[in-house]
Amino acid sequence: MKLVLAFICFALLVLNIPPFCVLVACGNSSHHCLDMCQICDQHFNGNRMDCLSILLDSLCLTNFHSAMEQSNSDWCVWANVSGLYSNLSICTEEISDCLMIPWPNALVEQKFLDIHSDYFQDCPSEELSDPPPAIVFALVITPICLIPVMVSLVVLKTKNGDGSQ
Repeated sequence: MKLVLAFICFALLVLNIPPFCVLVACGNSSHHCLDMCQICDQHFNGNRMDCLSILLDSLCLTNFHSAMEQSNSDWCVWANVSGLYSNLSICTEEISDCLMIPWPNALVEQKFLDIHSDYFQDCPSEELSDPPPAIVFALVITPICLIPVMVSLVVLKTKNGDGSQ
């Protein structure tokens, strides 16, 4: 069935009749999604990754940057930025889904890395350290000591006949 639809879509593209093909090539049939697919098909000749980059910049990142600038709060506190960050993530996912590009993808990951370097680079990170040696020793030695005890119990139970039928 997909092969037949692809053939029909190709034939319509050759005849310069794109609406059906846009429906086939779009993630869903919402008006917003169809508009994005048509923009990609008309201005980027079907190169969806280039189109995705432009759409992410103009739709998602512009909103995120302006919201971050307006927030005037400590960006290092997760509670202050979690809503904006979540909206950005949803926006990138919706556009990727519309263009039928798997999400997350390398482009989206790079955009998030850029955001982290722009806004969160100076945030202090809590470095994890190893626990004290006494705790590590206790956590390691406990199962080592329990294994012979458990094996001994199994052997004793089996010898006495308590563990059989």
